Amino acid sequence: MKIKIISNGLILVLLIVLSSFTSIPKEEVTVTEGEVIWKGYKVTGHHEGTLSLKEGTLIFEGDKLIGGNFSIDMTTLVVTDLPVERRGRLEGHLKSDDFFSVENHPTARLNITSVENGENNYSVDADLTIKGITNNVKFKMSISENSAKADLVVDRTKYDIKFRSASFFEGLKDKAISDEFEISVSLKF
Repeated sequence: MKIKIISNGLILVLLIVLSSFTSIPKEEVTVTEGEVIWKGYKVTGHHEGTLSLKEGTLIFEGDKLIGGNFSIDMTTLVVTDLPVERRGRLEGHLKSDDFFSVENHPTARLNITSVENGENNYSVDADLTIKGITNNVKFKMSISENSAKADLVVDRTKYDIKFRSASFFEGLKDKAISDEFEISVSLKF
């Protein structure tokens, strides 16, 4: 009986030791290129533009995404749907305290907190920080070879961006700006 208990114990110890050698290593992959496109809507149309990614990392366990973090340089906000000579006013307003308060908050951050794995498609939960305010966002991310794509919908009012929001101000009519804006991200690593 003692021999059986000892041999079972040895087998258990051996399995634990062997499993530690077969664990899948985590790998941090630095993003080498990133394109961030934003699109905001108003009653009478929309505006769109770009932002630059400062840095980004995706974390994999084997070939499965498990995390990541990104920094976006808000000072690089550019409007692309207007002629160059007409962009300055809108860009300045979007960088002002009415919107992203870029002078006080030059960086936005996204930290992936959990990932549900699919076949190269992932459901992602992340903490998005804009103007020093952090909220959870959920989005889909697809990964193939050395690239990734994601589309996010963000409620700006959760980040104290209430300018011309019909949720906070009455009588705006055609001056209202949608509470939600879209971000499309393409990454290379």
